[in-house]
Amino acid sequence: MRLKVTVRHGHVNDDVRSYVESKFSKLGRRLHDDTLVEVVLDREHNPKIADDHLVEAELHVKGPNLHGREAAATYEAAVDVLVDKLERQVERRRDKVVHEPRRRAQPTPPEPRPAEEIEQLLRRADG
Repeated sequence: MRLKVTVRHGHVNDDVRSYVESKFSKLGRRLHDDTLVEVVLDREHNPKIADDHLVEAELHVKGPNLHGREAAATYEAAVDVLVDKLERQVERRRDKVVHEPRRRAQPTPPEPRPAEEIEQLLRRADG
């Protein structure tokens, strides 16, 4: 997994950046090595908004990309909730890709019976 962390409107300290990297590395165990994960940290400057720390993530996976966005009082809290959401999305997508085609597979038709067996059944029904 390739992780790209971007900060909009300011900067964050190294502790927050390392926390984000450690949490998203947990998500990386469920993804392919070449998957690009873009994380954007942002902060609302409106004092009336209590959850002013915003974390957005986009996972560039094969097929449609997965997105997530979460706001909380701190970056750490927002990252925790966002990683949980993305884990559920990844699992759900994996289930669709792996398990659904197996469920929709057509059952094999029964093998044809030998002619002698059919004749015996017909004789029993007649007699």
